[in-house]
Amino acid sequence: MGMLVSAIAALSTYYKDAKILADPEILHKQIVRLIAKMPTLAAAAHRFSVGMPFVYPDNSMSYAQNFLSMMWKVAEPRYEPDPILAHALDVLFILHADHEQNCGTTAMRVAGSSHADPYSATAAATAALYGPRHGGANEAVLKMLIKIGSVENVPAFVETVKQGKTLLEGFGHRVYKNFDPRAQIIKKIADDVFSVTGHNPLLDVALKLEEVALGDDYFVSRRLYPNVDFYSGLIYQAMGFPLEMFTVLFAIPRTSGWLAHFQELLSQDTKIARPRQLYIGSDARDYVSMHQRG
Repeated sequence: MGMLVSAIAALSTYYKDAKILADPEILHKQIVRLIAKMPTLAAAAHRFSVGMPFVYPDNSMSYAQNFLSMMWKVAEPRYEPDPILAHALDVLFILHADHEQNCGTTAMRVAGSSHADPYSATAAATAALYGPRHGGANEAVLKMLIKIGSVENVPAFVETVKQGKTLLEGFGHRVYKNFDPRAQIIKKIADDVFSVTGHNPLLDVALKLEEVALGDDYFVSRRLYPNVDFYSGLIYQAMGFPLEMFTVLFAIPRTSGWLAHFQELLSQDTKIARPRQLYIGSDARDYVSMHQRG
């Protein structure tokens, strides 16, 4: 993720006309260019991290197919992604493209309000997504399921959650107070993916955890239902993506949503972001000279 943030920011120095925001044609070119380059940068960062050569984009493939090719191609003349996996990735990308004004989107709008170029503003949004409180949710779910280990351990784990000893990852949402509609779609996609990749025992753990939690008034009364991150990590793992790639997979589609916000604030001539602060410290403090300080 650190490589991705840096690579996006570096593009602002490569495309000099990116700073011309008043020309709709130039701006549109940068936006299309950045959306197109995100999977290329993401795949390149991964392959560099594991010591593999870069794979160049194939314009004859769809967006998702091309990304899978750049990720997994080895020595074959042409990589042929499984259509079911490509479709699943396409659906996941669509579901993650935009979702209200969250932390990353706010970072994009704040940076964009200063009329930073789209690459710099996207780098700011990606950096916000880098934080585990924002972009690390599906990774945390997978680690939780691995920690639980088996279906038999689910009831005991749920009790530790109710006692406040641990967190239930992948449940609840700041916006959705009932079911996250995206989670219901992803749950169906998971079945398709596992029909290709083979059954993952962690899916049984996830299903059991969902069953137990949704049957317990402790969670129902608190409106804690599975969210978009609960199953997405399992799907990404089944498709071969390493844990450290999960947030990158979030950033690729979210770029479209970020840039839509970027265009909107420019079209509305939004003022530069300047939140005010409310000082709640001491009203007055006496000055103590340096030699008198303890």
